[in-house]
Amino acid sequence: MGSKRRKDRARREPAFENPAAELDLKLEARDRPAAPPEGKPEGERRRRPPPPERARRSEPPPERPARPSSKGGGSGGKGGSRGVRLIYWAVVFSLWLLIAGIGAIVWVGAHLPPIQSLEVPKRPPSIEILGADGHVLATRGDMGGAAVPLRELPPYLPQAFIAIEDRRFYSHHGVDPLGIVRALAANVLRRGVSQGGSTLTQQLAKNLFLTQERTIARKVQELALALWLEHKYTKPQILELYLNRVYFGSGAYGVEAASQRYFGKSARKVTLGEAAMLAGLVKSPSRLAPTHNADGAQRRGQIVLAAMADLGVISEQAAKVALFDPPKIVRQVAEGSGNYVADWVMDVLNDLVGRVEHDIVVETTIDSSLQIVAEKALADELAQKGERYSVGQGAVVAMTPDGAVRALVGGRNYVESQFNRAVAAKRQPGSSFKPFVYLAALERGLTPNTIRDDRPIELKGWRPENYHHEYLGPVTLTRALAQSLNTVAVRLTLEVGPRTVVRTAHRLGIASKLDPNTSIALGTSEVSVLEMVGAFAPFANGGTAVTPHVVERVRSPDGKILYRSNPPDLGRVVEERHVAMMNQMMQETLISGTARGAQLPGWQAAGKTGTSQDFRDAWFIGYTLHLVTGVWLGNDDNSPTHKTTGGSLPVEIWSRVMKAAHQNVRPTTLPGAAAPSIGWPSPPAWVSSGGQAPAPTPVRDERLPPQSGIDSWLLDRLFGRR
Repeated sequence: MGSKRRKDRARREPAFENPAAELDLKLEARDRPAAPPEGKPEGERRRRPPPPERARRSEPPPERPARPSSKGGGSGGKGGSRGVRLIYWAVVFSLWLLIAGIGAIVWVGAHLPPIQSLEVPKRPPSIEILGADGHVLATRGDMGGAAVPLRELPPYLPQAFIAIEDRRFYSHHGVDPLGIVRALAANVLRRGVSQGGSTLTQQLAKNLFLTQERTIARKVQELALALWLEHKYTKPQILELYLNRVYFGSGAYGVEAASQRYFGKSARKVTLGEAAMLAGLVKSPSRLAPTHNADGAQRRGQIVLAAMADLGVISEQAAKVALFDPPKIVRQVAEGSGNYVADWVMDVLNDLVGRVEHDIVVETTIDSSLQIVAEKALADELAQKGERYSVGQGAVVAMTPDGAVRALVGGRNYVESQFNRAVAAKRQPGSSFKPFVYLAALERGLTPNTIRDDRPIELKGWRPENYHHEYLGPVTLTRALAQSLNTVAVRLTLEVGPRTVVRTAHRLGIASKLDPNTSIALGTSEVSVLEMVGAFAPFANGGTAVTPHVVERVRSPDGKILYRSNPPDLGRVVEERHVAMMNQMMQETLISGTARGAQLPGWQAAGKTGTSQDFRDAWFIGYTLHLVTGVWLGNDDNSPTHKTTGGSLPVEIWSRVMKAAHQNVRPTTLPGAAAPSIGWPSPPAWVSSGGQAPAPTPVRDERLPPQSGIDSWLLDRLFGRR
């Protein structure tokens, strides 16, 4: 069989053109396979023997590397394969991490302003609001105080912030890795957020450019901006910006505003203990503000003192002295009703000077001492009697006869409610609106001694009644106004027409919409306290219309005048003789009428009380030649009070304010009231005594029907009967 194969092999050898000798294709003996020994398998017989040289030298064959077994036969091979795989995936992970980092940097850069145009935002303006005596009433603006240069601050003030917030401030470049690691370790040990790793530069970046949201994206932006700030500014510049921008609670931004707010002094004059307290507030300003958490602020200040001593910026002795002399928190007028004034000032400021872009000082007409008196009078009266009378709120406005507001209180407590009831609230004035009805009647030819019937009247189902449900019969207009008789006011409104009454009120200064219906006689249209006081001013000044105003001057901190008050001359709106008549009539309100408790010794005063339906509103507006003051009491939800009338609590508050305002002021008489020259007889004795009028001789008015037929004439006119 083997020979047959060899023959086949020989027959299949290729043929070449060249002779075999020339190609040297002869086989040597060593090239031919040796015949296998007898008895060997055929496969072994085909194996080639080792080369003769190797056999002659008797050298062992070279060792081949062992192949790793797929069945776990080689442990070394398996470990090497795992190492290769780990290196591979580590490289892959590093590449993805690098790509993610580059993407994050690109994202941050895309959401930041162009770095070449990125500048520190201009500090929002500070608006300081002063009383007429120069006393600070309040400060407004996003930044509560003016910027203070670092060199003007006591050295321990910035050191306190560095000690408690960023000890490595001068050694890092905006981001402190050691601080971050330390904060993370502390938070892990305490299983919560007990420390923060933000540097002062990071905090400044957040305050200048970012929101207060806590997200990873915002944190990344904060880091990028901190690095830019460190590149752009020096350490002292960064520290100065920080101290003048950081928030200290209670609306105070910057160390100057915080120092004025809490200690009543400039940041240039703070003590070591006060500096430590300020530095401690930035951790949680809303929670630690000393105005409502004095103990918490004090404890935090002690921690700052200990940190300063540990850092070596102060001695332990200095820290002990500061501990035994804690800061004293002062109460300023700005905490109370002065804020109502400030809010009103901010509302009108844009109309006076336009948009405020720089620090300004606003000088107002407010008498700071009278403001405190008005605030205290309202608060005390409500504290003592508010619960008994079911009265929760009130407002007071005091104004000179030329329109300069001297005091304005918009509520019992500004901290509890910032709604300004003196300016923004509109309520029914009740009978305090009647002077406009009587003035309209006088201007139609009636006099204070004109007689009108006080008896029931019904108009389309409406039956206006007097307060005591009693009727006095024929009375003079003077007595009808003093006693606030509703039926007489309604009859006068019908005589002159509701639209005439509305025009008269608008002419004197009421700006609110008034409904021209018969019930306007009883003050059913809503008005504000400021409007009512301004509309009574012409009675006090002789008949000239005024514009209530509070801003006297606006200037820059260096004294440049930006605005000076120049109230417009609105001219005469009431004739002198009618002013004199009204003053004589409204004096009787304080002498024998509904406001007998409002007399001012030595002064001629006049005014009118008002009580709306169901005792929801109680008013009194009274005046002298020196001051016009209005008081309103009621509830914000318009719920009824417990029979509070204008002649009760409002008169008491008015008296306290007016007595304080008229101290050391020479008494004067009201226009036309001292020596009337308008030709009417003096009121009879029974008017002043409040007695019953005798049976009068019917008074005929050439323009009106006989007195005996007044009701029929009114009904004919009302319903169109002829």
